[in-house]
Amino acid sequence: MKITFVNVGYGEAILLEWEKDVFGPEGFTVLIDGGGAETEEFADRSTGRIPLWEYVKERRIPRIDRMISTHTHEDHISGLLKTAQLLPPGELWQSLPPDFYQHLHSLKGFSISNPNRNKFRNALDDYCELCRLTRERGGVIRKLQAGQSIPVGPDTVIHVLAPTPERLDQMQASLEELYAQTDPDSFLEKLTALDAQMNNYSLILMVECQGKRILLPGDTNRSGYKGIPADSLKADLFKVGHHGQIDGADQELLDAVAPEAVVCCASSDRRYDSAHPDLIRMMAKAGIRQYFSDCRSAGDPDRPPSGAGIYDCRRGEPFGAVSLNGRRKKGGILLWQKLF
Repeated sequence: MKITFVNVGYGEAILLEWEKDVFGPEGFTVLIDGGGAETEEFADRSTGRIPLWEYVKERRIPRIDRMISTHTHEDHISGLLKTAQLLPPGELWQSLPPDFYQHLHSLKGFSISNPNRNKFRNALDDYCELCRLTRERGGVIRKLQAGQSIPVGPDTVIHVLAPTPERLDQMQASLEELYAQTDPDSFLEKLTALDAQMNNYSLILMVECQGKRILLPGDTNRSGYKGIPADSLKADLFKVGHHGQIDGADQELLDAVAPEAVVCCASSDRRYDSAHPDLIRMMAKAGIRQYFSDCRSAGDPDRPPSGAGIYDCRRGEPFGAVSLNGRRKKGGILLWQKLF
């Protein structure tokens, strides 16, 4: 299995791929989140940024067998919708009942001046459209929750560590309450509250492949791991939550995960203090290899090097990583070189 962290700027898009000779005549592809879809996110492509739908087209990826939405924020779900318009998924995995979207309506009728609230409102609309498109094109919608372990390929299982059914019931109730609002002020109040909670409604996934474990927590911050046994979090590779902002991890979490390497999907403009210097120093002190999907190299220990890319999991071999070499581009991403 090959896992690729696509450089979508401030956002996340993660591809799991099995080659033809490993998984049937056409291979198999799982996509976890899709980055954002706003034009301004990709105005500057000097660091190799590329919208996900352009990436899959240039890579000539034939199809998306499983598409996973960890949570409903614009920088994770809106790129999924654009990609699904190009390659509708065979199955859409998310954390609400499969028919729940049918009870929701467009929120475009509410005027919102706050840019971040507007992004969240648009993300909710994109979620509904993604579900509708999946069903319309013959795909299946599946609900994920803590406790599930789903085989997805040879020697590969995706374990769902969170959210619990109780947490998902809370999210569903909050959504139902939001969509019941008719007063603009009440709507904005409910929207703001749910937006603040959404990160810790993220799916926390553990991909186990040929003896390697990869922890993918969406935007979960350090408080969102409560209730998960520490031994369940142990991983070789950790995609740190919430773009490496200061709440993305703490020492207790790093001790539990004990990763060999960390990937941080932060943006080169260090938006919202992503790839936070204190977190970078904490990981460096622990001897953890660090890779970043969009940040420029600055020769400064407080700023991350350019990096995250493709990881190759093979039985009986060291945990394989390849990273940006920073010189040539092909298909919108930089070429890769072996690191360890």
